[in-house]
Amino acid sequence: MAASKSAEIGGRRVERAQVLAWEDRRIDAAAKKLGVAAPRLGDIAERREALLRAKLELGSQEIRRRLARDTRWADRVARAQARVSRQRRRSVAELRVSGGSAADFVAWFDSTTNAVDPTAMLRACPDHFDSAFGARGQEVLETTGSSPFAALFFIDYADVSSLLTPPDASFPYQVTGVARAQDGTAIGGVRHQFRDTEDGFHARLTVEFPLPTLPTMVAGPRWHLACEFSNWIESATTAGRQ
Repeated sequence: MAASKSAEIGGRRVERAQVLAWEDRRIDAAAKKLGVAAPRLGDIAERREALLRAKLELGSQEIRRRLARDTRWADRVARAQARVSRQRRRSVAELRVSGGSAADFVAWFDSTTNAVDPTAMLRACPDHFDSAFGARGQEVLETTGSSPFAALFFIDYADVSSLLTPPDASFPYQVTGVARAQDGTAIGGVRHQFRDTEDGFHARLTVEFPLPTLPTMVAGPRWHLACEFSNWIESATTAGRQ
C-alpha cells in the first residue's frame, strides 16, 4: 500500500500525524466558510467524509453562490499582484512515499483531474470547494493556504509558458500548468515533480504565486499541498486495489 511516510515543509520533517492534525483544523474552517455545521469531533477519516457529504449536498452552484464575494476579491487581488511583477514566490512541499510508483500515481492523478465526478478532488483537502474540467483546463475553487479568501481560477495543464520553476531532470514525471484568473491573466502555476525511490517514490510539489504575495500567504499552501497529495496518494492506492 502506498502511503505518505513524511513531508518536508520549510526544510523541516513533518510526520503524517501532523499533516492530519492540520487537516482536522481546516475541516472546521472550511465548514465555517461554507456556512454549514462542522462535523462532529472524532476520527479524522469520518470528519473528512462528513465534510465531503456537505459539499456534495450543497452542490457546485450553491457553493459558488455562497463564496462569490470571496472569489471576486481573490480574483482582483491576484490580477493586481500579477501586474506588478512577473517574478514569483514559490511554495514547496516534499513527500516521501512508501510503496507505489511515480508513474502509476501521475497516471491516476491525470485521469482523476479530467474526471466528471469531482469527489476525489473535493475529498483531498477541506479547502477544496469545487472542481471541474473544461476547455480552459481545470477550474478550481479553493482556499489556498493562509488566504482569507476562497479563489476561483483555472489551471491549464497544457501550458507551461509562464512557469519560472525549472524542471529537474532527476524527476522524470511531471504535473505542470499555468494558473489563470477569470480573465485569462497568468497568476501563477504548478510544477509537481515525481521520481521513484527504492521503497516507493518522492514527490516535490511546487506552487508559484505572484511576487507581491506575502511570505505568510506562501507558507500556508505547503501544508495544503502535503494534505491533498497525501490523501490523493492513499486514494490512488485504494483505486488500484479495486
